[in-house]
Amino acid sequence: MEDMFRAFYQNVPSFYQNLPSLTVGAGMPVIGVAETKDAIEVNAELPGVDEKDIKVSLDGNRLAISGEKKGESKQDEKDWHVEERSYGSFYRSLSLPFKPEDGAVEAHFDKGVLHLNIKKPTEDAKSAKTIQIKLGAPAKAAG
Repeated sequence: MEDMFRAFYQNVPSFYQNLPSLTVGAGMPVIGVAETKDAIEVNAELPGVDEKDIKVSLDGNRLAISGEKKGESKQDEKDWHVEERSYGSFYRSLSLPFKPEDGAVEAHFDKGVLHLNIKKPTEDAKSAKTIQIKLGAPAKAAG
């Protein structure tokens, strides 16, 4: 029985690959987040989305990426004709470990990938401290 279901689901992606709204990751785009010494870098995969349909917002330390995917496909073969339109919105947000200063977020859109660079506040970069770890059990409080 498990083999039957496994075989069925192996063929499902090929069925959906011609439907634009389902291949985008509509709902929640895939993101990658990396931290450097001076910034947080966020990359969001938004294939087929036009840059004018993307909104990046910052509220305190909450970064949000949202927008709308508009897709159309047309196929003319032999004696049949198929034309499909699909629309869907997407949204992704994450909490940053700091509140960015004004002008600290840079956004670039290239080949279906949104690249965000969020500079860390100078005080946060300087305030990172390493804590020494001591061996043995902690001293008991008097009382």
